[in-house]
Amino acid sequence: MAGLDKGRSGALPDCRNHAIPLPGRDILDSSANRAPARQPSPFAFTLIGIGAATAAAHIGNNFTTYLVGGLIERFGFSPLQMGAWNMAETLSYAAAMFLVAPRARAMDARLLALLATVLVAVSQAGSAFAGDYALLFLGRIGTGFGFGMMNSAVNLAAGRADHPARWISLGIAFQTVLYTFVAIAVPRIGAAHGVTGMFLALAGLAVVLGMMTLLLPGGKDASPDGQDATPNRPIGTAGLQIIAAMALFAFGSLAIWPFIERTAHAIGIPATQFGIYQSMAVLASALGNAGLALIINRLPRFWPLAAALGTCGLTCALLTTVQGEAAFAAAFVAFMVSWFLTYPLLLGLTYAHDDSGRLAVMTTGSWLLAQSVGSLAAGGIAQLFGGYTLIGPIGGVICLLAIIMAMPVARRLDGH
Repeated sequence: MAGLDKGRSGALPDCRNHAIPLPGRDILDSSANRAPARQPSPFAFTLIGIGAATAAAHIGNNFTTYLVGGLIERFGFSPLQMGAWNMAETLSYAAAMFLVAPRARAMDARLLALLATVLVAVSQAGSAFAGDYALLFLGRIGTGFGFGMMNSAVNLAAGRADHPARWISLGIAFQTVLYTFVAIAVPRIGAAHGVTGMFLALAGLAVVLGMMTLLLPGGKDASPDGQDATPNRPIGTAGLQIIAAMALFAFGSLAIWPFIERTAHAIGIPATQFGIYQSMAVLASALGNAGLALIINRLPRFWPLAAALGTCGLTCALLTTVQGEAAFAAAFVAFMVSWFLTYPLLLGLTYAHDDSGRLAVMTTGSWLLAQSVGSLAAGGIAQLFGGYTLIGPIGGVICLLAIIMAMPVARRLDGH
């Protein structure tokens, strides 16, 4: 936010209230057109609601890797089949978000979250008893659509609060603290009860978190007369750059994710030990996001985003090229921390450009669309070359391309 005057406290003001339209360029701020402020919910209620919804929305992204390993061991599915299976979930996730985006202002985040909970719980529980690939594939479509609805609820709720990027960071901190325990429990459940037990455990977790989303801020983003405060305006060049940056970031960093437990397994790390490393990584991510939430409104946008994305790309490359257990664990922790810092920083760009939540939903949808293609590509590469080694370095390079795409928008928002 260079170029903006500091307040008396020395803290930089929220750029959403100070963006200056530049002739011939996109107007990067629409906060002047926001609907009248609603009565805020208590801080603790909003934190629990957004945190629970964030956790519920990312169950698949974080724990599908154990299901992939369990299904390969139980049914002997190939990497390409499992890449397509994971792609079904993430494509459905993206489809749900793109369906929500044009209707964002007319939707109640709390109701959307409850509908998502029902769909995810039924689909996960049904998958526990599915005995063939086709039924499991249908189950992934159902869970993916539910996850997309839940993540849309998160983005809508955050977009209707002050400082959306801070709330996203706080939600991720809540999520990662919870996942510290879930990452230890899921592989142990798998060791004791197989993939069926893991499906049922994740269905139960979705129900518990879904009940907690009742604390999300309710209502629609509308003016007192019941009409939208302003019509949806075009996302513009800056919006397209943000969407492209998120897509490149997701494709590069998450193509390996469905197979990350298999990558650890290939160098002799069992699933239960990998779960401990994931627990360490998400706890470190919680601390990182809690710290980010405290200072995010005082930071410029350019260098923190470049640093987080660069670290994510480097560690992504290391995940499939290191051979020692200690080196893998260190790279994995650094990868997770940098990923969870990059995500709210990128979403912060979307809220600065369009604070209705519409662009945030579209941007997150592009993330899932890119991850879907990446999952299939990673499965194909693994099957073609007989291993996962190439996937990490390719993903690292693509993360660097995301920096190139995002930086012009970040610099413009900083006032350069």
